[in-house]
Amino acid sequence: MNQNKIVNLLNRVLKTNGTKLKKLDEYMYWSPFISHHKPKLQINVRTQKWHCWVSNVGGRTLFQLLKKVNASNQHFDELRELVGDSPQYKKKTDSKVSEVVQLPNEFITLCNGTDSIVKRHALSYLYKRGITDGDILKYNIGYCDEGLYSNRIIIPSYDSDGTLNFFVGRDFYNGKMKYRNSHTTKDIIGFDLFINWDEPIILCEGVFDAMAFKRNAIPLFGKNIMSTLQKKIIESRVKVIYLALDNDAIEDAIKISDNFINNGIDVRMIKFKEKDPSEIGFQNLLYLINKTTKTKFSDLMRLKLNGKTKKRMEIL
Repeated sequence: MNQNKIVNLLNRVLKTNGTKLKKLDEYMYWSPFISHHKPKLQINVRTQKWHCWVSNVGGRTLFQLLKKVNASNQHFDELRELVGDSPQYKKKTDSKVSEVVQLPNEFITLCNGTDSIVKRHALSYLYKRGITDGDILKYNIGYCDEGLYSNRIIIPSYDSDGTLNFFVGRDFYNGKMKYRNSHTTKDIIGFDLFINWDEPIILCEGVFDAMAFKRNAIPLFGKNIMSTLQKKIIESRVKVIYLALDNDAIEDAIKISDNFINNGIDVRMIKFKEKDPSEIGFQNLLYLINKTTKTKFSDLMRLKLNGKTKKRMEIL
């Protein structure tokens, strides 16, 4: 496989020269799907995966990209000659059938320049929860002003390749149904695109908690850890995990801690007095991280005994 020839083909198809990124095999192009002052179309010429970070258009093969931009038959033939017989481009077989996750058709990124009352309310809600403009850009946060997800903040999650794997829809008018998420499995790694597996990992319940930590935090989308994330942590040989669950999830925290400690991982359970992680501010979270020490088996036993005693007292 000649990657230089693939890049040359893409340059001609997209009518612009790609800029090579530090990450191996990655190139940035001016996106044909939006008008933006910076190149926003990222392409991996080895895996063929591509994604536009503003329009959220993406795919898993370069053939999909060529079809999307109405490339000529000659360009398709040229691409087949370059990648058709390469084993690196053969589709991987997996016992799991991956679900296709798509943002709502009504999704509007909060990074665009248009203004509306709904957009102002969405931004006001985010600012009150400590979300900054930098966070909005980083996580590609948007909203919907109509449809099934009307009046909801939409927070996408992307896997390590930049492919959408889940999204959270939060009502910013605090209606009866606070959350309406994507109708796909939660057995994914939230915010995987931003995770450095060589550094300590923070596990927390929701996306707002994860964004509040500002660094290497993974939302569980609940109180339990799913198998995909658990397997990834163990296989990546993560050395330290900070567990930041809400106060009402102590039993879940004990179970998660017990499992990782048995796998030789240093677990540190962050204790919150009353408020959730997303409510206490970054500086306070940083303080709690720095003061939290390693959780020992004796600590878990004490927590288990305290939990059993509390249940007995409630029965009596």
